[in-house]
Amino acid sequence: MAEHKAAKSKSKSKSGGHGHDAAAASKKSKGGKAKANNAAAAAPATSLDALFRPCGDVKGLRFGAQLVTRALTVRRAAPLELPHLLRVADERQREAPLAFAPTTTAYIPTNFAILAHHAWHTLTLGLGTRNSKAAVFVFESAAMKAAADAAWPQVVPLGDAGRRLIRAAPGAPEMARFKFRKGCVTFYVYAARTAGARGFARADELRAVVEAVAKLKDFLDHTAMLALPGQRSIDVAAAADADAAAAAPVGVVH
Repeated sequence: MAEHKAAKSKSKSKSGGHGHDAAAASKKSKGGKAKANNAAAAAPATSLDALFRPCGDVKGLRFGAQLVTRALTVRRAAPLELPHLLRVADERQREAPLAFAPTTTAYIPTNFAILAHHAWHTLTLGLGTRNSKAAVFVFESAAMKAAADAAWPQVVPLGDAGRRLIRAAPGAPEMARFKFRKGCVTFYVYAARTAGARGFARADELRAVVEAVAKLKDFLDHTAMLALPGQRSIDVAAAADADAAAAAPVGVVH
């Protein structure tokens, strides 16, 4: 009888221990699911936050094997040049041409850089690089854009763009980087926000710029950029008077 009771108590303790373990496991699994759901809600996969890095850590422009590109210059584009370059043309743009990207600053190849690319390509019998760069910065506010425009130079060599533009951005902001290769021009789009911020206040503007760049057709050469409103172009000198008109036309850069 004593053995029977002992067996009974033993089986009860086993079943009780098994029930306790099952309840603990169920509670643990529920807690894990709740934590996972909270984490997913706090940091969705589509959030821009995962793309932002401190400006000292964000990737800059890449130049490949040919270092000659580093010496070529880019200049700050005028407000009307960016929508023209990105082929942005609709009714709203024609009515308010400055409304496309009001907190965006762009750096595009200078006239010198365009001519140097063609000269280098000719001198190297077609082996020289034809890949230039354009950098577009979308800021979270007009105040941040104004501070950057005041601190950044008007013209900068491509090799100094990382040090003098990205690393030296006023206020040490965080940046997200997007890269698009469009034929002979590579576009680098940077979104800049205050360090420690969440989201991006100008997300609609950033989306419009990124979509416009993504839709661009490949640039076959840099001469298309000479047609920008602020670029000085290569054309035939116009005659100032009748005597000059009788002379043969001369190709000049002005």
